[in-house]
Amino acid sequence: MRRRTPPPPSPLPQRDGIDPVRVRLPGDGAWATVREHLVERLGAARTGVVDGMLAAGQVVGADGRAVTPDTAYVPGMFVWYHREVPPEVPVPFPLEIVHRDDHVVVVDKPHFMATTPRGSHVTESALARLRRELDLPALGAAHRLDRLTAGLVLFTVRPEERGAYQALFRDRRVRKVYEAVAPYDPELALPRTVRSRIVKERGVLAAYEVAGEPNAVSRVELVGHRPSGLGRYRLLPATGQTHQLRVHMNTLGVPILGDPLYPEVTAPVPAGDFRRPLQLLARELEFTDPVTGTEHRLRSGRVLGAWASYDDWAASRAGDVPQ
Repeated sequence: MRRRTPPPPSPLPQRDGIDPVRVRLPGDGAWATVREHLVERLGAARTGVVDGMLAAGQVVGADGRAVTPDTAYVPGMFVWYHREVPPEVPVPFPLEIVHRDDHVVVVDKPHFMATTPRGSHVTESALARLRRELDLPALGAAHRLDRLTAGLVLFTVRPEERGAYQALFRDRRVRKVYEAVAPYDPELALPRTVRSRIVKERGVLAAYEVAGEPNAVSRVELVGHRPSGLGRYRLLPATGQTHQLRVHMNTLGVPILGDPLYPEVTAPVPAGDFRRPLQLLARELEFTDPVTGTEHRLRSGRVLGAWASYDDWAASRAGDVPQ
């Protein structure tokens, strides 16, 4: 089996903790110039953007030289450029470092912050912010948390070691414990293990369950409840399907407080609205470091706002800082 040749290193530096976009020109095609391909790739509506980048020398080849509007198309050629990043509303909560050594950085991510650059959340992602704040441009994510979920996330310091840490999560060698606040149902028998088959389609916000071989397994335990009708739950996912815990809690009839997708998809909130965060927290990570052999058991120090003070959480206003 032929080994794939790695791409050349980027001739452009990061910008605000964000890597430049790398494009490899397809091996076949009728484009006469690099410009023609980029216009088709990005869409005709962005022709002016492409022409502007080319005129400013912002698209470069592997040698660092600027691609011009008439640079000939060469199949397999690599080009780089920085994407346009519109202004983002800063996520006004700190990233707390729980553990840091020469190999990994584990942080306590706040609600409303994406783990990695995605969609409209780019410079305000945890990865970009950590690269800037820690001056670690090679930092990478070993796994992800949903933007709305708070808690522990593991990042790798050395690119050559990233695969070993990613394999921990892929091979389910990390013990993950979550905490959630949701309605309390005295007739719901807990603890129990929920097994189902979850499907998440690209472009569809909510995942859903279908008949078939289970691909999602979660243990759900009740930690405590209050006369107000709130329950505090301990969740242990054995698998890692998208939105798995949110789907399973909804299936049990106790959807997690603050969830904008389950049981119903609600209208998107405007940028900068940090009210009523999803009451889901990645509380613990436990694993054996695949590089050093060190045993790690790490714990988030966050408190879910609805459990600390439901009235304050429910009455929070736009711009309020969730706990």
